[in-house]
Amino acid sequence: MKYKGSCHCGKIAFEVEGEIQGALACNCSMCQRKGSLLWFVPRTQFTLLTPEDDNVGAYLFNKHAIHHRFCKTCGIHPFAEATDPKGVPTIAVNIRCLEGIDLDAVAVKHFDGRSR
Repeated sequence: MKYKGSCHCGKIAFEVEGEIQGALACNCSMCQRKGSLLWFVPRTQFTLLTPEDDNVGAYLFNKHAIHHRFCKTCGIHPFAEATDPKGVPTIAVNIRCLEGIDLDAVAVKHFDGRSR
C-alpha cells in the first residue's frame, strides 16, 4: 500500500510504501512531547516529494543518532531518519501525518525510551 503524508502546511510532503502492522509510542523526552505514533520502514520505501531545503529542519539530541525532521513553518514532525541496529537506513514515519489513516484501528506498542 502506498500512503501520502505531509506536515500541516504541506511544505514537507512524502510518500511511503508498506503495510502498517502497528505503531510505536515512545516516552522519551522528545517523543512524549511530540506525541508521535511511529511506523518504521526501510529508507528505500520512503520518497520525499518536496525539496529538502530551508523548509526542513533537523533536531538531534542524546546520542545524535536520530535526525528528527520537522517543518520550519508549521513545526510538525512528520518523520525521523536513522539506521537500524543492522545498519539499514530507516525512516520512522509519524502515522498521524498520513492521509486516510484510522488511528483507532492501529495497534500501538508502548516503548520505554525514557529508560534508555
